This record gives sequence, structure tokens and C-alpha cells, in this order.
Amino acid sequence: MEEENFLNQMEEEKLPSTLNVLTILTFIGSAFGLLSGIWGFIGADKQVANLQLMMNDSEKMSKMPEFMKGMFSQEMLEQAKLQAANKIPLLIIGVLSAILCIIGALQMRKQKMQGYYMWFIGEILPFIGIVLFVSIKMLKGFALIGVLFTLVFMILYTVQRKHLTK
Repeated sequence: MEEENFLNQMEEEKLPSTLNVLTILTFIGSAFGLLSGIWGFIGADKQVANLQLMMNDSEKMSKMPEFMKGMFSQEMLEQAKLQAANKIPLLIIGVLSAILCIIGALQMRKQKMQGYYMWFIGEILPFIGIVLFVSIKMLKGFALIGVLFTLVFMILYTVQRKHLTK
């Protein structure tokens, strides 16, 4: 009888496979976000210099495909300058976001609802930081892939909330 209760308790506490995969992917994505935030901090000034150098090289610009020329516009240069000027707050937001996502995923692995909210805040915080310190225009082009991944994860985690009971 006691063994049966123990087995039933173990089955109830087993992490659903979808939630398991999502949290593992969150750990990977958070590590990537942490590294890219640090890399962005380190290379912000160099990015501005490289953009200016490329924009001033008319020979290279003329050989470039049309779709890539948009990446070397005055608007992109201004956004890069804003990123460089605000690299410390952006780094703090990036690190804080990654930590919140990791702690949230760890809590969700323990099937705690508070983990979902921590993770959720950690996911939207970088977008708020970008809008506040750079520009909403920064969320276009390749950055839309990040927005898409975030939306997909929000939907998947929200569906898995039913397993977060504590």
C-alpha cells in the first residue's frame, strides 16, 4: 500500500515531456541571450565604426545587393549609435532577462506557477528595453525572427500552464 502511494506520487510529479523540452530550450536560449547581450556590450562602439566605414566606402556599397544596402542606411547608423550610447542599460536588461528566464524555467520544472510569470517577464523585458533605449524600428528585419520565437514560446508555455499546479 505504501509503495503504491509512493508510485502514484512519483507519477503525479513527473514533468510533462513538452514542458521538459520547453524548459531545456529556454536554458539554451537564455545562455545565447546572455552571451549576445555581453557581446553587444563589448562590440557596440565597434559596430558603429564599422557601419560608418562601410557607408563611406562607395565602391563596396555599389557592389552590394540592393536588399543589403538597407542594412547600411543612416537610420541603421543612428540605431547603432543609440545602442552604443545605451549599452550599459541594455546589458543590465539583457542579463536580468536571461536570469529571470532561467529561474522561471527552473521553477516550472518544479511545476510552480510563479516560474511562468518570472519567465514571461524575462521574455518581454528585452523588447521593452529596445523600445525605451533604441527604437521600435529596431524590431524589424531579422529581429522579427526573435519576436516570432518569443511569441511561439509564449503560446507553448501558456498551453502548458495547466501542468503548473504549485
